[in-house]
Amino acid sequence: MEGGVVKPNKTEFTECFRTIWRTPYIMLLALSAGIGGLLFGYDTGVISGASLYIRDDFQYVKRHTWLQETIVSTAVAGAIVGAAIGGWMNDKFGRKRSILCADFLFVLGSMIMALAPNPWVIIVGRLFVGLGVGIVSMTSPLYISEASPARIRGALVSTNGLLLTFGQFLSYLINLAFAKTPGNWRWMLGIAGVPPLVQFVLMCFLPESPRWLYAQNMKQEARNILEKIYPPNEVEEEMKALQTSIETEKLAKGSIGDGVFSKLKSAWSNKVVRRGLYAGVTVQVAQQFVGINTVMYYSPTIVQLAGFASNRTALALSLVTTGLNSIGTVLSMLCVDRFGRRRLMIISMIGIITCLVVLSIMFFQASVHAPPVSIVDSNRFGVNNTCSNYRTSSNSASWNCITCLRASSNCAFCANKDNIYKPGACLVVNTDTRATCETQDHRTWYTYGCPSKFGIFTVLLLGLYILSYAPGIGTVPWIVNSEIYPLLYRGTGGGIAAVSNWISNLIISETFLTLTEALGSAGTFLLFAGFSTIGLVAIFFLVPETKGLQFVEVEKMLEKGYRPKFSWSNKDENSKSVS
Repeated sequence: MEGGVVKPNKTEFTECFRTIWRTPYIMLLALSAGIGGLLFGYDTGVISGASLYIRDDFQYVKRHTWLQETIVSTAVAGAIVGAAIGGWMNDKFGRKRSILCADFLFVLGSMIMALAPNPWVIIVGRLFVGLGVGIVSMTSPLYISEASPARIRGALVSTNGLLLTFGQFLSYLINLAFAKTPGNWRWMLGIAGVPPLVQFVLMCFLPESPRWLYAQNMKQEARNILEKIYPPNEVEEEMKALQTSIETEKLAKGSIGDGVFSKLKSAWSNKVVRRGLYAGVTVQVAQQFVGINTVMYYSPTIVQLAGFASNRTALALSLVTTGLNSIGTVLSMLCVDRFGRRRLMIISMIGIITCLVVLSIMFFQASVHAPPVSIVDSNRFGVNNTCSNYRTSSNSASWNCITCLRASSNCAFCANKDNIYKPGACLVVNTDTRATCETQDHRTWYTYGCPSKFGIFTVLLLGLYILSYAPGIGTVPWIVNSEIYPLLYRGTGGGIAAVSNWISNLIISETFLTLTEALGSAGTFLLFAGFSTIGLVAIFFLVPETKGLQFVEVEKMLEKGYRPKFSWSNKDENSKSVS
């Protein structure tokens, strides 16, 4: 749509309900393509629970955190490649075929993971799924946008985001449901192949995007689809709009070139685009470096670090975070046009920094008050079953649960039978020792976190962290990037910002467990608080308010240069800035 970003409001949702009631075919198109958002959410969320059981089945994974990180982050690496080729596929083969291709990759990846005989095959499956995620993350919203009436386009496109957060929530429910099933992680990962099969069948019977068909000179086919979407008196007007839009796009390609490097060079040499990129890339990188995907990908592990040893308990408590993420997404849709993009992000970042600092304090207090290791209790299990690092330590009397777990990946803490907060045993990690601790002695076995009276407060803080994140920095960066660039460079600028988001995502997901080993949980969350503070400062000085502005007004503002005004006014002071 020319002149403004596609985003929903209350009036548009009301009109949406009326329109789809009269023409259900429109909702069929939107929901069928929106399954892509569901798949995106499910496949990024399911690994957080499945990884708990993968490391239980493969001791090599348990002993090497880099391998756990690789299993999680390979999908992100695949998504970067998928997103990079997704635009080319959309233009070359069409939106429908791109979605069908993504479905094939989802099914193939799910089957490979479900049948994987070792961790390396799981990684291959995650790579295929990641490619599908990258393609569908670009294609599903595009298909919905182009196959929707203009007056309700924002509301229908928003269904993709809602299905994404629902997919994450669903993944935790599925994880919980299969927690005690034999081959649990195989079911968790394998069931992800069902929705893409459904989408594949549905898309086979649905049409291509009318915009793509028109661009391929298949004008009658485009008209046939528009006749199913629009009232008869509006079809001709939409055909003319398509013609104008596509002719403008062809002229734009001619002026800046069709190659990737020529587009990048042209974008960077343009002062307005360059300043837009400062803002667009800043918000996308900040979104990831607040540490959100440590919660999305490792939520059950974080819950275990907070003191809840049971995998099933960790999964159940993790539902809180994904549920609140869905609620926060809805809140963003209600607040972003009322309070403005910049203000919402700044408030969000302040809330995130506060939560991360308090979380760091909580984890530090938990480590200080961790249960001591009892020499007598440890020796009761036998010398060969006592952790060798503890047995040979010169100051073993000062050891507590945290010291035991950090000493080696081969050390675990068997909590006191009568009271988990009293001294327990530091034991070697193997199946027999764990069985003796849990089954024979009816104790709790800890490998990632220690018994803590602060555990429930940590989970509540994670919830507050999500509520601070989702309505602001969680969703607003995508809106900013759809508004901040001139029409001619919107695809290039948005693509650069999206790639920066995925790369930042990869860095965070690939390093979180390593950071917790090197810095401890408290140090890791304090580090993210530091990154968030830098992000807050960058947003304040580099990101202007775009609420209520037409694209031409945003362009004029960036042309003069943006300088923030130290107030809560949406009308920020504009003056010259450094190029």
